[in-house]
Amino acid sequence: MNLSFGRDYLAIPGPSVSPERVLNAMHTSAPNIYEGALVDMVADMVPDLKAVARTQGHVAIYIANGHGAWEAAAMNLLAPGDMALVLDTGRFAGIWGTVCERLGVKTQLIDFGKKSAVVPERVEAALRADTEHKIKAVLTVQTDTATGVRNDIPLLREAIDAAEHPALLMVDCIASLACDVYEMDAWGVDVTVAASQKGLMTPPGLGFVFLNDKARAAQNPNVSYYWDWAPRIEPERFYQFFGGTAPTHHLLGLRAALDLIAEEGGIEAVWKRHAVLARTAWAAFEAWGQGGPMEINVADPAMRSHAVTALSLGAHDGSRLRRWVQDNGGVTLGIGLGMSAPGDPNGDGFFRLGHMGHINAHMMLGALGVIESGLKALSIPHGDGALSAAAQVIAGA
Repeated sequence: MNLSFGRDYLAIPGPSVSPERVLNAMHTSAPNIYEGALVDMVADMVPDLKAVARTQGHVAIYIANGHGAWEAAAMNLLAPGDMALVLDTGRFAGIWGTVCERLGVKTQLIDFGKKSAVVPERVEAALRADTEHKIKAVLTVQTDTATGVRNDIPLLREAIDAAEHPALLMVDCIASLACDVYEMDAWGVDVTVAASQKGLMTPPGLGFVFLNDKARAAQNPNVSYYWDWAPRIEPERFYQFFGGTAPTHHLLGLRAALDLIAEEGGIEAVWKRHAVLARTAWAAFEAWGQGGPMEINVADPAMRSHAVTALSLGAHDGSRLRRWVQDNGGVTLGIGLGMSAPGDPNGDGFFRLGHMGHINAHMMLGALGVIESGLKALSIPHGDGALSAAAQVIAGA
């Protein structure tokens, strides 16, 4: 019997569920882009957006996804022949490095594998070895969406400072902004890259580059017209915020999303909710793993993202489970991404659960209940007590 009819739940690590208030705000005719309500709204919204990243610096808004924001940050700061140190903990920092290489930037990659965070001592050693200071920037992610690894950004800042190296610290927060604790200014981050479709609960289409004065002063003078952040952070005319026509309806949706964050009690309350719901999921996964092959990719909870959890279940069973819960329970789980080499027979043994943005206790417990139903229906070995363990986390919050 198919029990998937009803409201679907997209439990993937982005795009996340968009609240009805966000969608309703976008469901309107095009507003005036020359003066009036939209122009005033954006002026008021910029400080609220910066507050989510915890910065008093600047923000450039792009009509782009996260990949576009990567390129914007790289174009503004790195010229052909410059060097970037790329710290990869799964997949996405490495792709950001590839974006830089396509722009003529040289990269030095330190690969920390798929199960652990950046090791600050290795970063410090690499920077100390760069005695001529050829490395212009250090690139990494706070959360790798593929592996669920969360990096300790303050420790990375300490490593750069200990090496007495002038490189800019550039952090991808696409999967972590408004999910995991993030303090751009307090942690000494020079550039933060983010996007609208995950913790910010708005459909894909907006990319953000937050920057401090150090990064602004280091701008590449040969940046292209469109990616240039200078007119976006100090526009003389409204259109310069966006390098052309404003993304009107996305801006309306983002305003509604930022209002929801404020009404919840601010970004600190949002962080706490994500932490509790992440621990709820982990409690269930760990209980299932006691009697079967399920394993959270990141063993150390301190290194786990509060926005996404990557898991392994054994050859074929990851894909089998995903299809069952989608077709029979109306829950869509994320595919395993970059966890195995092409052609690996175990490649479909992975899946991910997104727990970011507009999610609450009943959504989490409901998704876990459907997953357990799938494990039972498919006769995949698993331990008992998972849903009780998850409910206990909620009860104790």
